[in-house]
This record gives sequence, C-alpha cells and structure tokens, in this order.
Amino acid sequence: MNTTFQKDIELGLSATNKTLPSKYFYDKIGDALFVEIMKMPEYYLTKAELDIFKNQTNDLIKALKLKPSTFFELVELGAGDGTKAKQLLNALDEQHFNFVYAPIDISEHALQNLKATVNSELPNVKICPKQGDYFNVLADLKQTEHPIIVLFLGSNIGNLPDARAIEFIQKLNDNLKVGDRVLLGVDLIKPKSIVLPAYNDAQGITKRFNLNLLTRINNELDADFDINNFEHKPEYTETEGVARSFLVSTKDQSVTINSMNKTFYFSKGEKIHTETSRKYNDHILKEILGHSDLKIIDRLTDSKNLFADYILEKTDS
Repeated sequence: MNTTFQKDIELGLSATNKTLPSKYFYDKIGDALFVEIMKMPEYYLTKAELDIFKNQTNDLIKALKLKPSTFFELVELGAGDGTKAKQLLNALDEQHFNFVYAPIDISEHALQNLKATVNSELPNVKICPKQGDYFNVLADLKQTEHPIIVLFLGSNIGNLPDARAIEFIQKLNDNLKVGDRVLLGVDLIKPKSIVLPAYNDAQGITKRFNLNLLTRINNELDADFDINNFEHKPEYTETEGVARSFLVSTKDQSVTINSMNKTFYFSKGEKIHTETSRKYNDHILKEILGHSDLKIIDRLTDSKNLFADYILEKTDS
C-alpha cells in the first residue's frame, strides 16, 4: 500500500472543507481516461497548445534560443503521452540538434508508454525517462554544465492555487542555472461558455475521470465509496479566472476506509474539492513569477488566442 497516498487522502477527507489531491487522478484507468478527455471536442486546452507546437515549431525553437551545435537536456515535467513534445522532438531531430529528452512523470505507466512511442516514432531521439518528483530530478541536472530546457505544458501550473504556484516557480528557479529556459504553457482567461464544457463534457468522460479517484481509494485503501452517491460538478467565474471541480454528495452518507480504520461522514450537497484550474493573463503570470529570477522573454499563442506558451529565462538575481 502507498502510505503517502493514504496519508494525503486521510488529510484531505478530514479537513473541514474536504479535498482530494488531483495528482491521484492518474492511475492506469485515469491515464486512459485523460487521453480520452484530450480528444473531446469541448476540451480545447490540448488542441490549442498542440496548434502552437504543430504550426509554430520553428518559432518555439527560436524563442528558446536553441542552437544545433550546443548540447542541451530537454526536460518535460508531467510528460504524460508526450503528444505535444513529440512535435518539437521531430523538428529538433530533423534539424540535427544535439540533445537528450528527459520526460518526468509521477506515472510509471505513462513513462513506459512514452518511451515506447518515442523509440518507435523517433528512433534517433535519445530518451531518458525519470519517474518521481520534479525537483529531485532537476536538482541532479543542475549540477551539469550544459543548458537545461524545461517544458511544463498543458497549463499544469494552473492546478495549483496562486500561493502554491509561486512556491513551485521559486523551487523551479532554485533548481535551474542562469541561462536555463522554461517553456510554460498556460490557459488564458476566457468566457464561461468556453471553459465550463471543457470540464463537463457531454459524453461524461470528465465525470468518470473524477469519480475514478473514489474507485481508486476503494481499491487501494479498502474503502466503500458508492460512486453512484456522488456527482461531478465544475464551477468557473471569468472575473476570478479559476475553474474548480468538485465531487458532490447526493445524500447524507458515511464512507469507511478500512486501511485507516476510519469512517468519514458526508452531508447531502457537501463538496469534495478535487481540482483547481487557474486561467492566466500577463498580469497574473508576472505576479507569480515576481519572486523568482525567471523572466518572460517571449510568448506564443494559438490561432484562436485561447492558450499561450511563455518562454522564461533564468537571469542573474
């Protein structure tokens, strides 16, 4: 049994306002469901960033200040299936850049699949996957003399509340050398009519994705959640620019988690907060970067201006 998983679940469900960490969405079933989510017509995020990677690949290479003659390590945080990164990898390979691709992910399953597809589709690209914590891996890489280019795509930073996003950026900054660069993908603030369907699709895939977390707790922690007694509910306000996902109890009920020897009580309408998805503009992002040495040096957006990839560079403090 994963004791960290148990501890995080116990902490979240014991809180006055119950929460479950979104990072635990991604088991084998969750990975597969998220691949389905990325293909949904309502889920614009992946398509918008892929638009940038497909149609502005050389602009990305130029913005990142990459040179074919200088060896660098291309590190992707939370790589998933690497769909977008492979567009960049292909262009770098065709133009004979000297680099190694180091995807980092919490999911060993996702990394195994990614390595297999890169080896098959891009046999000339050297891939060195690393499972685990982003910053442990980056701390090791910081000791090298060659440049590090970090990809943090998909607006994954938006899953963090602003205070934690600031901490994340500070940690990222601390694990990079002066001159290292970051390609940070962020979702832009936009109307509710576009955002909400992305988190509540007509086919109910996002609902299954969220409820799978309860199934995972049942399976791994010997719990008795009845997923039919919970519904998935996202919320978003354009003025705040933050989408939130909740699992809502449809009745008064109790759930026992046997591995903890604990019972948790839910009242009808009580929410479990499962995910935050912050949307950005230049002002918000600059505030989050403000306590670091990472400075914006370029910005690319998709053809519909839904999503932006910011290029950041670590400067002398």
